[in-house]
Amino acid sequence: MTAAREERLRLDAASVDNARTTLLQLLARAGVYSGDAEELIGLVEAGALAVAHASLSGDGRQAPPGSGEPYAEGWRDGSRAVTDGLAGLADRALDAAVAAEPGTDPDDRPPVGRMEVERAKVAVVPLFLSFSEESDLDPEVTEQVLASALATMGVRQRAAYPGRLTAFATDHRSHLERLYATYGPGSAIAIHGRYTLVHSPTSLAVLERLAVRPAELREEWDAAELPPAWLDGLTRAWDATD
Repeated sequence: MTAAREERLRLDAASVDNARTTLLQLLARAGVYSGDAEELIGLVEAGALAVAHASLSGDGRQAPPGSGEPYAEGWRDGSRAVTDGLAGLADRALDAAVAAEPGTDPDDRPPVGRMEVERAKVAVVPLFLSFSEESDLDPEVTEQVLASALATMGVRQRAAYPGRLTAFATDHRSHLERLYATYGPGSAIAIHGRYTLVHSPTSLAVLERLAVRPAELREEWDAAELPPAWLDGLTRAWDATD
């Protein structure tokens, strides 16, 4: 790489800090609390490092074709050192973003924060709309339901929950299509009653939690004093469309 190209590609710490500060100020003008903005930016930074690590851990570890074994072995060792370093940076960035102390038990379940609920909401709505053309999203109920689902997870798991929801929707797409066609918006089932939750995007979050942490979800559900019939109705609808 020529010196001119290297200079053109380099982004120094001061420039990165400038971009971060500018973004924080713009978000503050839009009414976003500074702590929430810092958390979101931190998650983006941690995610960028994690994506870089995943990319370099794949084909990036392979030596160029035609390399001799000594060269290839040195290439692999160097690549391993770089990817291990990136993994460490990504972990530390994630801990900083979610304010977790290094070595914290990932299953620790602190109170759910407002931004965690907002991130979950942003994740479930488009996923739900891939199964239904409409949704009944009651703001207060949505927050209560999502907070109950998130309370079953540690902070690191909450940060990765959008990806988990996406995987759940992909893995169970045909089942979910039958569920929402039979019980969701536009079906003959009334929104009121035991199947109320099927008409809400939060049903995806609840179903995912029922699949992996049913006891914890029911515990948090009861603590939030949410209607037991909603949970039972969603479970019955899921089983009936299996």
